[in-house]
Amino acid sequence: MKSANIVPRLSERYKKDIVPQLAKKFNYKNVFQVPRLTKVVINMGVGKGAEDIKILEAAIADLTTIAGQKPVITRAKKAIANFKIKEGSPIGCKVTLRGARMYEFFDRLVNVALPRIKDFRGVPSDSFDGNGNYALGLRDQTIFPEIEYDKIQRPQGMDIIVVTTAKSADEARELLLLLGVPFKKQGQ
Repeated sequence: MKSANIVPRLSERYKKDIVPQLAKKFNYKNVFQVPRLTKVVINMGVGKGAEDIKILEAAIADLTTIAGQKPVITRAKKAIANFKIKEGSPIGCKVTLRGARMYEFFDRLVNVALPRIKDFRGVPSDSFDGNGNYALGLRDQTIFPEIEYDKIQRPQGMDIIVVTTAKSADEARELLLLLGVPFKKQGQ
């Protein structure tokens, strides 16, 4: 069930302010050439989830709270004897956000969660894959205000992948800068 067609604040800002700036900077002739966010994938790897299902359930609950969408359980493709993982055993969870939920999450990530990190100086500016996608690793889920600190069993990290339509890392970096991502200054 969709909400009452409420346009996310960041989506509106993208259409009104960011598209004209990017079109001017990169000399795009058509508005459809301008890079945009396609999806945001949040992944929590829970290696201990293969042994203790309660840890995996807690990670799923936290990710559901953070993303606003129920994640899928990821399973091991191969057996790894050293880590006591069998093929097909649950080892994590992930969620893919698109549309309004993606913009809402990205807005909360940039403006609320990242500034709550202790001694935060910015996110790395070299985590682009060359195709315009950006990967960010977080060590703790408690930077999100939705997570109640008293109810977590153990700190759980997560990977956040921002997928864009940009053709190069420079275009993607400029898009994310205009969307408000605080990149580290050179030399830090």
